[in-house]
Amino acid sequence: MPVDVIYKTSATSTGGRDGTARSDDGSVDVKLVVPKEMGGPGGVGANPEKLFAAGYSACFLGAMKAVSGKVGVKVPANATVTAEIGFGPRSEGGYGITAHLTATLPGLDREAGEKLLAAAHEVCPYSNATRGNVDVGLTLA
Repeated sequence: MPVDVIYKTSATSTGGRDGTARSDDGSVDVKLVVPKEMGGPGGVGANPEKLFAAGYSACFLGAMKAVSGKVGVKVPANATVTAEIGFGPRSEGGYGITAHLTATLPGLDREAGEKLLAAAHEVCPYSNATRGNVDVGLTLA
C-alpha cells in the first residue's frame, strides 16, 4: 500500500547487535548489547527489541490520542502503554518477534477503554506494519 511520506529519518548501526546505533541528527545514540538470554554478555545497553518496544508503545499511545475524538473517548492525561517484545526462533526457520501492548487508562470504564484500543490498533503505523506478520496482543489493564 503506498504511503504519502510526510516525515523521514534515519539511523546508522555499526557492529550489529553488539555495536552502536545513532540517528541522523544524533538525538538517539545508543550502545547495543546482546542480552545473556541470546548468548551475549548482557549488561548496560539497548538492543533492537528494546528500541522497538519504546517506539511501538509511544506510537500506540499517540494513535489512541489521534482517534479519541472519532470514537468519543478522551485519553486520560496519565495514560500509559507498555509494549513487551519477545524474540525467538520460528518453527518455519529464522527468527521472529512477538508484541503485547498493555494500556493503563485510569478513570476509563472497560468498554470505553477497549473501544479506544481497538480503534488505535487500526490506525497505529506500528500495528499496520506488523499486522499479519507479528503476533500482537492487546490488554487493557
